[in-house]
Amino acid sequence: MAEIQVGASSWRSVQVGRVLKLESGSLATIVEIIDHKRALVDGPSSDPRLATARGPISLSNTLLTPFVIEKLPRGARTGAVKKAWEAAEIDAKWKESNWAKKQLQQERRKALTDFDRFKVLRLKKQRRFEESKALAKVKASA
Repeated sequence: MAEIQVGASSWRSVQVGRVLKLESGSLATIVEIIDHKRALVDGPSSDPRLATARGPISLSNTLLTPFVIEKLPRGARTGAVKKAWEAAEIDAKWKESNWAKKQLQQERRKALTDFDRFKVLRLKKQRRFEESKALAKVKASA
Protein backbone atom coordinates (compact mmCIF):
# COMPACT_ATOMS: atom_id res chain seq x y z
CA MET A 1 0.00 0.00 0.00
CA ALA A 2 1.16 3.57 -0.69
CA GLU A 3 2.72 5.54 2.12
CA ILE A 4 1.11 8.89 2.91
CA GLN A 5 3.12 11.70 4.47
CA VAL A 6 1.35 14.60 6.09
CA GLY A 7 3.35 17.79 6.66
CA ALA A 8 2.83 21.45 7.28
CA SER A 9 2.34 23.68 4.27
CA SER A 10 5.05 26.14 3.31
CA TRP A 11 2.53 28.98 2.87
CA ARG A 12 3.04 32.10 4.92
CA SER A 13 0.12 32.54 7.26
CA VAL A 14 -1.35 35.54 9.03
CA GLN A 15 -0.36 34.98 12.65
CA VAL A 16 0.61 36.97 15.70
CA GLY A 17 4.30 37.78 15.37
CA ARG A 18 4.39 37.67 11.56
CA VAL A 19 6.33 40.61 10.10
CA LEU A 20 4.55 42.52 7.34
CA LYS A 21 5.79 44.88 4.64
CA LEU A 22 3.34 47.75 4.28
CA GLU A 23 2.55 49.69 1.09
CA SER A 24 4.60 52.59 2.41
CA GLY A 25 7.69 50.36 2.48
CA SER A 26 7.83 50.17 6.27
CA LEU A 27 7.79 47.03 8.41
CA ALA A 28 5.39 46.02 11.15
CA THR A 29 4.49 42.91 13.10
CA ILE A 30 1.01 41.59 13.79
CA VAL A 31 0.14 42.09 17.45
CA GLU A 32 -3.55 41.11 17.31
CA ILE A 33 -5.88 39.86 14.58
CA ILE A 34 -9.02 42.04 14.59
CA ASP A 35 -11.00 40.15 11.94
CA HIS A 36 -10.36 38.34 8.66
CA LYS A 37 -9.47 41.62 6.90
CA ARG A 38 -7.72 43.71 9.55
CA ALA A 39 -4.99 43.35 12.13
CA LEU A 40 -3.43 45.49 14.85
CA VAL A 41 0.22 46.08 13.95
CA ASP A 42 3.24 47.67 15.59
CA GLY A 43 6.60 48.36 13.94
CA PRO A 44 9.25 49.49 16.43
CA SER A 45 12.15 49.40 13.97
CA SER A 46 15.33 51.30 14.86
CA ASP A 47 15.44 52.59 11.27
CA PRO A 48 13.02 55.54 11.04
CA ARG A 49 12.17 54.70 7.39
CA LEU A 50 11.00 51.23 8.42
CA ALA A 51 9.23 52.17 11.68
CA THR A 52 5.43 52.03 11.88
CA ALA A 53 3.12 53.50 14.50
CA ARG A 54 0.85 51.08 16.34
CA GLY A 55 -2.59 50.85 14.81
CA PRO A 56 -5.06 48.80 12.79
CA ILE A 57 -4.28 48.06 9.15
CA SER A 58 -6.06 46.32 6.31
CA LEU A 59 -4.34 43.07 5.36
CA SER A 60 -5.04 43.76 1.69
CA ASN A 61 -2.47 46.60 1.85
CA THR A 62 0.32 44.40 3.18
CA LEU A 63 2.69 41.66 2.08
CA LEU A 64 3.67 38.79 4.37
CA THR A 65 7.41 38.39 4.89
CA PRO A 66 9.10 35.12 5.85
CA PHE A 67 10.10 36.60 9.23
CA VAL A 68 8.19 35.69 12.40
CA ILE A 69 8.76 36.88 15.96
CA GLU A 70 8.37 33.66 17.91
CA LYS A 71 6.32 33.49 21.11
CA LEU A 72 4.99 37.04 20.86
CA PRO A 73 1.90 37.17 23.12
CA ARG A 74 -1.39 38.37 21.64
CA GLY A 75 -2.03 42.05 22.29
CA ALA A 76 1.55 42.71 23.44
CA ARG A 77 2.29 46.34 24.21
CA THR A 78 4.84 48.42 22.33
CA GLY A 79 7.65 47.86 24.84
CA ALA A 80 7.30 44.07 24.70
CA VAL A 81 7.10 44.14 20.92
CA LYS A 82 10.25 46.28 20.74
CA LYS A 83 12.19 43.85 22.97
CA ALA A 84 11.02 40.86 20.93
CA TRP A 85 11.82 42.72 17.66
CA GLU A 86 15.38 43.39 18.81
CA ALA A 87 15.82 39.86 20.19
CA ALA A 88 14.72 38.38 16.84
CA GLU A 89 17.04 40.84 15.01
CA ILE A 90 14.36 41.67 12.44
CA ASP A 91 16.14 44.82 11.20
CA ALA A 92 19.35 42.89 10.44
CA LYS A 93 17.45 40.05 8.76
CA TRP A 94 15.51 42.56 6.67
CA LYS A 95 18.65 44.37 5.50
CA GLU A 96 20.16 41.04 4.38
CA SER A 97 17.04 39.99 2.46
CA ASN A 98 16.85 40.28 -1.33
CA TRP A 99 13.61 42.22 -0.92
CA ALA A 100 15.35 45.06 0.93
CA LYS A 101 18.32 45.06 -1.44
CA LYS A 102 16.02 45.37 -4.43
CA GLN A 103 14.07 48.19 -2.75
CA LEU A 104 17.32 50.04 -2.01
CA GLN A 105 18.47 49.61 -5.61
CA GLN A 106 15.15 51.02 -6.89
CA GLU A 107 15.48 54.04 -4.57
CA ARG A 108 19.03 54.67 -5.81
CA ARG A 109 17.95 54.47 -9.44
CA LYS A 110 15.09 56.90 -8.81
CA ALA A 111 17.58 59.39 -7.38
CA LEU A 112 19.90 59.30 -10.42
CA THR A 113 20.35 62.45 -12.48
CA ASP A 114 20.31 62.45 -16.27
CA PHE A 115 24.13 62.43 -16.39
CA ASP A 116 24.27 59.53 -13.89
CA ARG A 117 21.89 57.52 -16.09
CA PHE A 118 24.14 58.27 -19.07
CA LYS A 119 27.19 57.01 -17.16
CA VAL A 120 25.34 53.80 -16.25
CA LEU A 121 24.40 53.34 -19.92
CA ARG A 122 28.06 53.70 -20.97
CA LEU A 123 29.23 51.22 -18.31
CA LYS A 124 26.62 48.66 -19.38
CA LYS A 125 27.68 49.10 -23.01
CA GLN A 126 31.33 48.60 -22.02
CA ARG A 127 30.47 45.45 -20.06
CA ARG A 128 28.50 43.99 -22.98
CA PHE A 129 31.41 44.66 -25.33
CA GLU A 130 33.89 42.88 -23.01
CA GLU A 131 31.52 39.91 -22.62
CA SER A 132 31.01 39.55 -26.36
CA LYS A 133 34.79 39.81 -26.93
CA ALA A 134 35.42 37.03 -24.41
CA LEU A 135 32.68 34.88 -25.95
CA ALA A 136 34.16 35.37 -29.43
CA LYS A 137 37.58 34.32 -28.11
CA VAL A 138 36.08 31.13 -26.59
CA LYS A 139 34.24 30.31 -29.83
CA ALA A 140 37.39 30.86 -31.90
CA SER A 141 39.44 28.51 -29.70
CA ALA A 142 36.78 25.76 -29.81
